[in-house]
Amino acid sequence: VPLSEVLAAETVMCLNRAMATLRDIWEEIGIPEKLQLERTEAVKDHMKSLLDMMISEEESLKEYLLNSIAACRKELDTLHRELQLGPFEAEEQGTILQMEKDLRARVQVLLKQKRDRKQELKTLQEQDQDLCNILCTSRFHIDSDAVPSLNDLDLYRRHLAALSAEKEQRREQFVSIKQQILLLMEELGHSPENSFEQDVASGDEEAFCLSHHNIAALQSLQQQLEAQRSLNADVCAELRSRITVLWERLQVPAEERELSAVH
Repeated sequence: VPLSEVLAAETVMCLNRAMATLRDIWEEIGIPEKLQLERTEAVKDHMKSLLDMMISEEESLKEYLLNSIAACRKELDTLHRELQLGPFEAEEQGTILQMEKDLRARVQVLLKQKRDRKQELKTLQEQDQDLCNILCTSRFHIDSDAVPSLNDLDLYRRHLAALSAEKEQRREQFVSIKQQILLLMEELGHSPENSFEQDVASGDEEAFCLSHHNIAALQSLQQQLEAQRSLNADVCAELRSRITVLWERLQVPAEERELSAVH
């Protein structure tokens, strides 16, 4: 026999014992039969009201659980679409309470997946913005409002990895060219003549925009300075040649030539 039936039978027995006790008390007191019937009717009404209230509360619980199940199914349909997981298929088995618990747990799992994807997207976009500022490139095209798919996030991560590698390559190129430019400027006694040359000569390497245009401009500046050095070297060679001719004509002693050659 189910335990619930045993408890129900005990409840009926308790009620019968209570009514028998009340009748004994009423008889002992000497309450007339009519008043006993009224009191019995009052007990019945009180018990019926109590049971009706309990039934109403349990019906409300059942309605709450059914509404929660419907809401969870609706939310799961939405989450499956947003997370691109395919149509949601609910398992129609188990009690109402167990179904509601399982669906609610499933909603929490998918909500966490949604939050995690959105947070990773935000982090990747922040990294993307930093790299774009340095490389002067356009940001990765992705819908910021939608929940990204796992494939979208994977493509984004690989894109940023490629950008990071490109940044390091350009940074190394920039540092190498800058060192050569600074040496050439020092050798030529050349002071920065414009804002671009000032940015190159400054010590703030992290603030320099590593765009293709700026790298090309760096290479052009290096070539100009190398051309100037080459031209100066040719002029110096020509002047040294003319000085040597003049020394010969003037018969300048070797000691005096050596003293002048130092300068």
